[in-house]
Amino acid sequence: METIRIQGGIPLQGKVRIQGAKNAVLPILAACILLDDISYLRNCPKIADVDAMIELLQCLGCSLQWTSDGLTVDTGHFCCGNLPQKAVRGMRSSVFLWGALLGRCGEFSIEYPGGCVIGNRPVDLHIKALEQMGAKFCQEEGRLYACATHLTGTYIHLPISSVGVTENIILAAVTAEGDTYVDGAAKEPEIVALCDFLNCCGARIEGAGTDWIYISGGRKLYGTEYTIPADRIVAGTYLFATIGTAGKVLLEQAPVSHMESVMQVARNMGASLYVTGNGLYVEGPTRPSPVKLETAPYPGFPTDLQSILLAVETIGDGDSRIKERIFENRFRIVPQLQTMGAKIEIENGMCAGIQGVDGLKGAYLHGEELRGGAALVIAGLMADGESRVDGVSYINRGYENICRDLRELGARVTGE
Repeated sequence: METIRIQGGIPLQGKVRIQGAKNAVLPILAACILLDDISYLRNCPKIADVDAMIELLQCLGCSLQWTSDGLTVDTGHFCCGNLPQKAVRGMRSSVFLWGALLGRCGEFSIEYPGGCVIGNRPVDLHIKALEQMGAKFCQEEGRLYACATHLTGTYIHLPISSVGVTENIILAAVTAEGDTYVDGAAKEPEIVALCDFLNCCGARIEGAGTDWIYISGGRKLYGTEYTIPADRIVAGTYLFATIGTAGKVLLEQAPVSHMESVMQVARNMGASLYVTGNGLYVEGPTRPSPVKLETAPYPGFPTDLQSILLAVETIGDGDSRIKERIFENRFRIVPQLQTMGAKIEIENGMCAGIQGVDGLKGAYLHGEELRGGAALVIAGLMADGESRVDGVSYINRGYENICRDLRELGARVTGE
């Protein structure tokens, strides 16, 4: 499937199950190589990024097998080796392997990671943190080389609350000699999930979900069974799609405890929300009220939902203002939305002023990154007439089957 065709103007109705979290499962898969054992991950999402991580782990001698409700990961035959250039460059999350590879075999050689074109995401903080634990890095012909005769626990202060760096430190620290203290750690639920998984494997990690994390290194790790939490970004995507189409939808298994900032914004937009035993029930307003907000690290409003909120507010009943504080290229979809009739002005590259219009018109749209691609699909759902969105490969990185999910909610959506 290369293109999604959407016939817009239909309110979403019904229920949809929220898949396992992309941003939780990828570092957990990296953590599996530390175990020399078999683990079973329930509710593992079948997305392109997971497929890419599976390919990377298989290149390292690991055996992975899908079952009816999860993924079996056997790392007992792990071996160091070169990782495929294409898979590494196409997936930013391959950076999670750095700490795990240093912990398992003391060295690695890898291409610089790829990923979405949403802004400058340097790896310097990863390198600096791992160097503090005893690793040495050098670069040659586009490859990054690292080695550590042994990793040593230490105190690490992070000047920026980075999810990826926090996770990489944790992955290296659980096998390091001595204790590691992370000051300024990221607080995201995905950090908590990684620490919960590792603690189930025999690690001792305290403070996950706060800005101060303690890791007791050098403990024996073993395989476990673990359920991947539901994806708060996918839940937010379908929540805002419901608002944009004036729909009524039950988001089954939505992780409401991780969505407080998102739910508050939804209420400010005029949505009615009801937390149930099955998840989150959403009733969209006739037309969304305007909002003013800034993206922020958790528990603030997530940057991964900024593009989707922007798309929905193009038909808001008034003027909205959205400031991006995480990635400078999150507004790449603005020209696409403008072709649909949206009125958006960008200030200094990091702030969008949106004047709500009565409606969008269908158009041929081009997705260039994961969340922006999903936002264009949502715009197509809201528009009059037919829209086509290409760049589906980006969307597939984070959504199991966005067409299936939306069809279950009554949308006229097909893949070609």
